[in-house]
Amino acid sequence: MNNNIRALFFDIDGTLVSFSTHRIPDSTVSALEQAKHNGVKIYISTGRPVSLIVNLSQIDSLIDGYVSTNGAYCFVGNDVVSCSSMLRHDVDVILSACEEWRVPAVVVGTDKIAVFQEDGSIDKAFRVGLGINNVVFSPLDEVLEGPILQLTPFFSPEQEALVMPRLEACTSGRWTPAFTDITSVKADKGLGLRAMAAHEGLAIGQTMAFGDGGNDIPILRTAGVGVAMGNAGEEVKAVAGYVTTSVDEDGVMNALRHFHVI
Repeated sequence: MNNNIRALFFDIDGTLVSFSTHRIPDSTVSALEQAKHNGVKIYISTGRPVSLIVNLSQIDSLIDGYVSTNGAYCFVGNDVVSCSSMLRHDVDVILSACEEWRVPAVVVGTDKIAVFQEDGSIDKAFRVGLGINNVVFSPLDEVLEGPILQLTPFFSPEQEALVMPRLEACTSGRWTPAFTDITSVKADKGLGLRAMAAHEGLAIGQTMAFGDGGNDIPILRTAGVGVAMGNAGEEVKAVAGYVTTSVDEDGVMNALRHFHVI
């Protein structure tokens, strides 16, 4: 067993959960159970806001904490480790661009989410692409009254490139061609890992992170060991220390065995 790795950080979609089955492969569940038995802590690192983390029932009992909303909201149990909201100026610029280009966006508050200009794209992306059904959205005005942790506009890469220079303090993490997740520059998955490690008394060298999307690049660079899934894009694989097989080909189990975590 590798006694140096004490904490594992997992992206959800395309890493823990298969895009084809919308479930966690049995081999991954078994591997995480073995890691937990060996004393290794397990954390989630996802672009999903808390209210959309609905597909981890197979491993709920194994999870020690969450880096959610691309690092904008990190927590362990009832303890908030970090929370980073966006500048109101940047929120207004993004929503104005959405209005101009007639594209929808998901607006993420601290405990509620809303939609802006839904045209069917959000429902298709969530229900068909991610297997999320029966999402409860709050009124937009109600969510905009409070801090905004993330905006997910359905910008093309070209539209994203036009908007980002107009923002004062934001970062963008794209993990699908359909949309991008925009958060405060103080929030990404790598910063979330650092905050979680400090809170949990972990050295960065004791952490291993898994991911497959562009929003995983910061955490793969930050972790002691960064593992890209075989189904990851080339830009993600390029920053990883190790590339495993795909989510549907026992990728998590194979990597944990490779590094003797299990």
